[in-house]
Amino acid sequence: MKYPHHIPPETAAAIFRKALYNGLITKDDTAAIFYDLDFMQARTLQLQALFPPQTLHAVAIKANPLIAILRHLRELGMGAEAASIGEVNLALHAGFDPADIVFDSPVKTIYELQFTLQHGIHINTDSLAELDRIDQLLQTIPSTSTIGLRINPQVGLGTIKASSVAGEYSKFGVPLKQFRQEIIQAYQQYPWLSGIHLHIGSQGCPVNMLVEGVKRILHLTEEVNSLRQQINILDVGGGLPVSYDHRQPPEGIDKYVSLLKSEFPQLFSRSYKLITEFGRHIHTNSGFTVSRIEYVKQEETINTAMIHVGADLFLRECLNPSDWSHQYTLLDPTGNPKAGTDKNPYNLAGPLCFSGDILAKNIPLPEAQPGDYLVIHDTGGYTFCMWSVYNSRQMPVIVGCSDSKFTLLKSRGRIEDILAFWGD
Repeated sequence: MKYPHHIPPETAAAIFRKALYNGLITKDDTAAIFYDLDFMQARTLQLQALFPPQTLHAVAIKANPLIAILRHLRELGMGAEAASIGEVNLALHAGFDPADIVFDSPVKTIYELQFTLQHGIHINTDSLAELDRIDQLLQTIPSTSTIGLRINPQVGLGTIKASSVAGEYSKFGVPLKQFRQEIIQAYQQYPWLSGIHLHIGSQGCPVNMLVEGVKRILHLTEEVNSLRQQINILDVGGGLPVSYDHRQPPEGIDKYVSLLKSEFPQLFSRSYKLITEFGRHIHTNSGFTVSRIEYVKQEETINTAMIHVGADLFLRECLNPSDWSHQYTLLDPTGNPKAGTDKNPYNLAGPLCFSGDILAKNIPLPEAQPGDYLVIHDTGGYTFCMWSVYNSRQMPVIVGCSDSKFTLLKSRGRIEDILAFWGD
């Protein structure tokens, strides 16, 4: 089945309506997050079909750390990319084989390196100094871990500066232009260093920029291997942009892989084991959020819909609205889409006590009433994983849907959870 690049509004409405009818959403659930697990599986299977079968698709945990989702992805044959030792333990708890976990933190402690080496987890080092630290540890720790070095290919910044990490300066990796010879020497010095890694950013980085990053790293790889055949693991990272605008299809994974195959056919031979780290591509369009409208404030030229999610769930959107936006559908209290357009647009204001807690401004919607529901589309990645505890709000319930059947992925946060977080 070919899936669209987003969950259609009518599908989201139908899922929510059925959840209401089945009693999964109660009067206490002022907001809820939904995942279309069939949509997510379709994305996953498409990715696996486009790359060689031996590719490790390590999905970025930071995009969606739900253990139930991690287990679902593991059952689909995916791996996991961890940006912290906490995420490493999430992956292990979810049952991933250690060899299918990629550890990418830029500030790994000695303990964290010991732990991952002892478990045989793939490590992408972030600096030349980290290589020295691992070399010392390998003197006393027998390990099956494979190890790579993250390179900054310096291909420039995308349209969203805060999510671009391959400019002339980046806090991540070793800059290729300034340290090319030192990088080559490191591979000569450490025979156990068999991988190379890049990641240039997420969202705002077009496909041609991703391909240029791979090109520069592959040229470096071939130079290293001309001296001694050593690098056999190539981690191309993630960063494939998705579309938050339903009218505008994304460039897409098909185009990305087609360009890679055309320009670098050696990547798809048995010369290299490939690793990918897609998170946003798998998760974002697979989920949506629904919030009850509690109040509507009406002024002469603008309406303000007071909703139950804001910067706690949508941190980037509230703080950087010019870079991050969503599309919205208004439902009546029974979950049916409302028609028409109000004469005044709407600001969508969250529940937190600061003036910047506004999800979006000047949004055309049908006339909204208290008790209506607002669907916020394409919220499956980089939303609740960045949940803020400011104002001690309860996290919304999270529900999965597959073949018209529902699974509770995470219960609504309890007051007891808030008390425990703050130390009582």
